[in-house]
Amino acid sequence: MSNVRVAVDVGGTFTDVCIFDQASHQMRVTKVPSTPHDPMIAVMNGVERGEIDLNEVELFTHGTTVATNALITRNFPAAALVTTRGFRDVLEIRDGTKDDLWDAYNDVSEPYIRRRDRFEVTERIDAEGNTVVPLDEAEARKLAELLLRRGVKTIAVCFLNSYANPAHEVRMREILQEVIPGATITTSAEVLPEIFEYPRFNTAVANAVLAPLVSGYVNRLADQLQAGGYKGDLLLLHSGGGSMTPRLVEKFPVRLAASGIAAGAISAKHIAQQCGYDNAVSLDMGGTSTDISLVADGELRVSQEWQVEYGHPIIFPSIEVLTIGAGGGSLAYTDIAGSLRNGPQSAGADPGPACYNSGGEQPTNTDANVVLGRLGTSLAGGVKQLDKKLAEQAVQSVIAEPLGMGLEEAAQAIVSVANANMADAVRLVSIRRGYDPRDFALLAFGGAGALHGADVARELGIPSVVVPPSPGVTSAMGCLLVDIQHDLAQMFTGLASAADEDSIEQAFIELETEASERLRHEGVADENAMLQRKISMRYQGQWRSLQVPMGTGPGALEQAVRTFHEQYEREFAFRQDDAPVEVYQLHLGAVGKIPKPSFRPVEPVTQEPGTPSEIRPVYFGTTGWVDTPVYDRDDLAAGTQFVGPAIVNQLDSTTVIPPFSRAEIDEWLNIRIHLEEVTR
Repeated sequence: MSNVRVAVDVGGTFTDVCIFDQASHQMRVTKVPSTPHDPMIAVMNGVERGEIDLNEVELFTHGTTVATNALITRNFPAAALVTTRGFRDVLEIRDGTKDDLWDAYNDVSEPYIRRRDRFEVTERIDAEGNTVVPLDEAEARKLAELLLRRGVKTIAVCFLNSYANPAHEVRMREILQEVIPGATITTSAEVLPEIFEYPRFNTAVANAVLAPLVSGYVNRLADQLQAGGYKGDLLLLHSGGGSMTPRLVEKFPVRLAASGIAAGAISAKHIAQQCGYDNAVSLDMGGTSTDISLVADGELRVSQEWQVEYGHPIIFPSIEVLTIGAGGGSLAYTDIAGSLRNGPQSAGADPGPACYNSGGEQPTNTDANVVLGRLGTSLAGGVKQLDKKLAEQAVQSVIAEPLGMGLEEAAQAIVSVANANMADAVRLVSIRRGYDPRDFALLAFGGAGALHGADVARELGIPSVVVPPSPGVTSAMGCLLVDIQHDLAQMFTGLASAADEDSIEQAFIELETEASERLRHEGVADENAMLQRKISMRYQGQWRSLQVPMGTGPGALEQAVRTFHEQYEREFAFRQDDAPVEVYQLHLGAVGKIPKPSFRPVEPVTQEPGTPSEIRPVYFGTTGWVDTPVYDRDDLAAGTQFVGPAIVNQLDSTTVIPPFSRAEIDEWLNIRIHLEEVTR
């Protein structure tokens, strides 16, 4: 009987594999180096290293960076945009904003499709959905023949008011399919039926250019797993915190553009609930970057607009995650003014940190931690051997000598700058949102998160740190905790006070019908389907809207307006109950429930940590070198308590418990670090 669940998360340096046995309720993990040129190789290497019999696997879930990396590197197939005459440059004009308003030389990057590959056809539908100028089919066919001669098979069709009436986009797609058999065509109204043309065009273009890359990768991996004996659907984690099958990925590949980073946030919410924390900040520090998310009042924040590159918005619900260039492989260097910097440049998986002995010569956070004794001489259960002398040479030559520092002082400075960068990022997602980080716990995971977590928490005044049982593969575990999920939307503008509730109800019924069809298409039984209504509103005269829950039955709209006023006050510290409120858009979340792994708590058995595997000198800033016990995490049972300093080693991570703190192993086998010197 199939009773094994597997989750794989591909990172910039390592690919993490999480294997959960439903019969024994046991989870085991493994890590393999990532293969950026073809991530599927690392996935299958992880299956082999984890000794996974695919015949016994009931569910295989995957968080992938293929879409994200494609948008970053712009390694796209030849693509074209077809738009309404006169609107060829919508992607170029954008909304007039810049990432750095005061830097006259810092331009926003070019659109994903170049101007010479953007074409116009004659058509016009007005904002009410009425045909003003019919689609010129002769012109459309002539353009299709031109694209055929150019060998273009990836096309985005974006007409100005298609959100109100998609008929012209649908007909344009039919003509393109007739002339260019096998073409991959995305229409903006199908991907994002919203009024603002710039974000809609850009989302559709991103979807189009990703389609051949992502669907090709997903289908190759699904075929490889099937050849190995796996009989189920490969489930892909998407940005909104749900999963999709390969069939839906072919239609909406852009939803995978934040696939990997969402998994860690989902795990953070699960762990916080286990530990009894309604408020938690997650610090997911990997080899290349750190992903930070916020759990407030038991819920993750969700953003309706996000971007991989500034100026290229993607309008799909996404778990709000702040990513900064701070990872184990982040490079330390001095800038032109002689100041110490850390990241965002990274040594990556190849050549990696200097201590990897693979050709890297610049010091990284990993090298600094090796110099300070926080890391030993191997990573990932011996997959990577670390050369301390090479780490010392890199820190000495690149940082210590130019800045006139001692070796330990320079290594500590590298770590301190990285910690400060991460602390600043936590402030952005907490204090900037009106939350006091001292009221939160810090969940530290990722391959390097547990190395830095306690120091970051201390800098922020956070009193407690939680390190999960398998911190290096916690993001992968998040893939096991999600359901199949889709998000649908429909424009519906007008004053709430004058809105026809029957019309709103009928619009929601249409969305629910489409959502149910999608879930059935993905094999979800009706009894496992859950539909969640939401509605976007705004004060009259504003253009930014706020999404709130929407109930059913008489009075549902009136209640939604009251909720809007309350949430608006929470979000913006302002409300105006007597101001007219407009309905902007209807939303429907469609969730297909799938069984989750059942984790069991462990009864505490001891308070003693036992004999350490070794005692080695570790450098702790102002405390200096301290002989520090090093424990093997597998030897620490539930109930174990000890005081810092201490180091805890395991296959996928290393945890640093600094001086002036105490630690305990809870019933879920998390390490809870209490920074007792932190007071309000």
